[in-house]
Formats: sequence, structure tokens, C-alpha cells
Amino acid sequence: MGGNPEIALGPAFAKLWLAGTASALGVGLATVATPLLIASRTSNPLVVSAAQAVAWLPWLLFALPGGVLVDRVDRRRLMIWIDWARVALMAVLAAAITAGHAGVALIYTVLFLVNTGEIVFRSAGQAIIPAVVPRAGLERANGWLVGGVTVMQNMIAGPLGAALFVAAASIPYWGNSLTYAVSAILITAIAGTYRATPQVRTSAAADPGGLRAVWSEMAEGFRWLMRQRLLRAMAVLIGLLNVTLTAALAVLVLLTKERLHLGSVGYGALFTAMAVGSILGSAIGDRLVRTVTASWTIRIGLLVEAAFHLVLATSLNSYVVGTAFFAFGVHGALWNIVANSLRQRLTPPEMFGRVGSTNLFLAAGGNCVGALLGGLIAGHFGLTATYWVAFVVAVGVAVTTWPVFNRAAVTQAYATEAADYAEHEAALADR
Repeated sequence: MGGNPEIALGPAFAKLWLAGTASALGVGLATVATPLLIASRTSNPLVVSAAQAVAWLPWLLFALPGGVLVDRVDRRRLMIWIDWARVALMAVLAAAITAGHAGVALIYTVLFLVNTGEIVFRSAGQAIIPAVVPRAGLERANGWLVGGVTVMQNMIAGPLGAALFVAAASIPYWGNSLTYAVSAILITAIAGTYRATPQVRTSAAADPGGLRAVWSEMAEGFRWLMRQRLLRAMAVLIGLLNVTLTAALAVLVLLTKERLHLGSVGYGALFTAMAVGSILGSAIGDRLVRTVTASWTIRIGLLVEAAFHLVLATSLNSYVVGTAFFAFGVHGALWNIVANSLRQRLTPPEMFGRVGSTNLFLAAGGNCVGALLGGLIAGHFGLTATYWVAFVVAVGVAVTTWPVFNRAAVTQAYATEAADYAEHEAALADR
């Protein structure tokens, strides 16, 4: 998705990118089809909405132990096994739908298991990237990944998934099973071993299979993240901003109907605008970050976040709101590029899984809280109150973290990373 053509990402990354985009298409198909499928089985709103809780619960339960697993085994092999397991799960669900025996309990079970695999798969995928691309190409690689997922999952899968569901309810799930198989085959074609290098063993090494060891390794990853000022600030603020963003989006359908007077097409168009912005951000991301620096990319993003909620709280013009969604899409892509690249640059290879999964845990926690908070605030204080609260929180986060992301601190972090990487490569050469 754009970038510096001088930085070649290589065939291994190409296979990893194709695997990710294929999976994103399948996930998008199933994501669109699942609410329609459950709604065709029951009219109970609690049963329908519970699907979201079932989808998010694994992120809270398994994100942290999943990171331990990623740091213990060959990450490439782990991704392959997860993909084939998801092929089987989706095929079972698709076959049950075809046969007319897919009850809500089976749908929930498959949704829970597939999302459990997604947590570990995503953590392992992020941990592999620094091993398959040059260090100077991390921003470009992450831009390609964000762009591929956005196009497939948010642009193509939405209308395609709905159309396929109308043709036959099982087709989106057969399609998802097929895309997982494609992903597994592509990752299998990546040569090499991607096991974390155990440079310094912890006390957990004495009992690697015990529950105490798992807790110890999770705590080690959490403590390391909390000691890194930049990464700690990024993780915490993303968790907080996810609360307000999810709260805002949870009642967006009411805002578009009551204040903007848009129908379902207009509601969907807002997310299309966001997806287009995300694609643009992915395409120009690495060049823009180099031009304005990672420091100002983060700081400007904080301002965009606050402005987004302010527009939703005050504007009655659908075009202004659509522009805000487009700008937010650009900002979201840039933030993903910077946040993922910083974490990959600064985290020791043997802790990629645990540090990445801690970020996923904090982000998922914010999503869960926000999903409940949006409706509660709107119900008690009015629809726009949700967006005013989000605006105030975004401004508070921006003011609090602005000094953390100063240019000197970010530059020093990159310099420290470069020195640590050179020392690590020298140590490997001396073996």
C-alpha cells in the first residue's frame, strides 16, 4: 500500500500479507453473516446482542496466556495449526447450516473458539514481522497489512457477505473456511524457523508447563511493558480511547437516524468513508511518518481523535460527519502503523508475544467497557452526551500524554532500538 520503493519487503512478507488479506476477507464474510444468521434463528434481542459478548470474551480470557504460548513455540507453525483448526470449525458450522441443524448454541461455540484462535494468531503474526522484513521496512510492512485488511474486511466483505448470505446462509462460512485454508498454505510456504530466542531465561524456565510459570511469564511481559514509557503510554491511551470510540459507535445508528436523518445506506456510507481514509493512510503511512516524524504523527492523531467526537456531538451536517469519519480512518491507519512499528522495534524478540498480547488485552477491555457505556450514557443523559464524554476524555488523554511523545523521546527510542539491534546481531555473529 505505497511507501518507499527502495525498501524491499521480500517474498516471505508477500506470503504473510496474502495470508492476512485472505483471512480478512473470510472473517469479514462471517462477521456480516453471523448477526443475520442468529436473527434468522431468534427474535430475542438479548440472544442476538450476546453474540458480541461471545466474540469479545476470548480476548479478555486468553490474550495474556496466548502471548506466553507465542513466546514459547515456533510462531509460524503455531499460525498454521490455528488456521487449520479454524478451517475445520468453520466447515462444521457451514455443514450444519447447510443441513439445517445450526442452533444458536453451535454458532456461539464456533464464534468463541474461532476468536480464541484469532487472538493467538494475531499476536504470532505481529511477532513474525520483524523477522521477515528489514528493520527500516517495518512502517511500510505494517502499512501494507493495515491496508490489505481494510480493503478486504471493510470494503469488499461487507456487501459480498450480505449478498452471499441471501443466496444461501452457509456460503459465507464455507468461504471463511476456504480463506483460512489459503492462509495456512501460504504460511506453510514461508521458509525458516520463527521460535523466540531465549536470551535470558526467567525463573519460570524450571517449570515451563506449570500454571505458576504461565502466570510468571505473563507478569514478566506486563512488567516489561509498564517500564517502557512510550509503549506504556501507547497501550494505556489506546485502551482508554477504545472505551470512548466503541461507546460512540455503539449508538451511532441512533445518531444517524435522529440527528442526521440518514437511512441504512447513509449509515453504511459513514463506515465506507472511514475505510477509504484508512486505505489512504495505509498507502502513504510510512512516507508520512518519515516526513512529519512518529512523534507528530501520534500527537496530531490525538487531536484528530478529539475533533472526531466533537464533530459527532455538534454537527447536523452529514457531509461534515462523513469528512470526520474519513479523517478518522486516515488517523487510525497511521496510528496502527506507528504503534505496531514502535512495539516491534523496542520489544525484545523473546517477548514479542507477551507484550503484543498485553496490548490486545487492554484494547479489548476498552472495547468491552465502551460497548456497555455508550448505551448507558445515552439512555440517562441524552444521545449527544456519549460524544461529549468521548471528547472530554480524548482531550484529557491528549493533554496528559502530549509531553510523553516529544520528538526527543521518540528519537531516543529509535536510536536505542538501533543500538540494541546492532549489539544483538554482533552477538549472533560471534556464536
